[in-house]
Amino acid sequence: MAQTRKVALITGSGRNIGRAVALGLAQDGFDVVINGSSDRAACEAVAQEARALGVAALVVMGDVGRAEDCARIVAEATAGLGPVDVLVNNAAIRPAVPFLDTTEETWRQVLSVDMEAARWLARECLPGMLARGWGRIISFTGMNAIQGYDGHAAVSVAKHGVWGLTKALAKEFGPHGITVNAISPGPTAKDGEDTAKGPPAVLARIPAGRLGTPAEVAALARTLASEAGAFINGQMLQVNGGTQT
Repeated sequence: MAQTRKVALITGSGRNIGRAVALGLAQDGFDVVINGSSDRAACEAVAQEARALGVAALVVMGDVGRAEDCARIVAEATAGLGPVDVLVNNAAIRPAVPFLDTTEETWRQVLSVDMEAARWLARECLPGMLARGWGRIISFTGMNAIQGYDGHAAVSVAKHGVWGLTKALAKEFGPHGITVNAISPGPTAKDGEDTAKGPPAVLARIPAGRLGTPAEVAALARTLASEAGAFINGQMLQVNGGTQT
């Protein structure tokens, strides 16, 4: 099939920030690949919303914590819509487990989903981006994870790894028209939540006095995916209402 629009693959896009990114990119004219690990109905609903915006949308389910699933997701996306131009690594798990109680299985699962997936998916998408001389890779880190996440040591390690991967790939592939950046969201409401009703201790740390919305986080992803974002590379950008700690 002839590819008429750029294609964006957004992992974990059945709800919340991932959904907002997918629909925002659809508004910007990208065909979108919606991904989730279990809730196909939620992913199909997002795809239907995207199609109503006039773009093509494809649902490809799979666990990004498995290298073989990452390869299949990109292969199905490419077969269905065309080569992936924009990769958004949004899927993550954040189990709250004290460090001394964290099992090897949990540790490795978190690192696989939250860090290795970004590597596996980039490895699958970058050859096509190189061939076309254009690409965008956007990954999510997180304020707490980067500062040190009490009770979430594996998440902190994984997100630091994503930040390191972002900087390395930005330098290696920047000369080829490919930008690689990270977004660090602050406290963000889930779909349908009242942004003024977050935990008081959390709201007290935010000068804006409220939680962010998925659409506000997605707005930055849309900029990074656009031509206007072509000179932003190797950065970790925060969307947090002025929260410092």
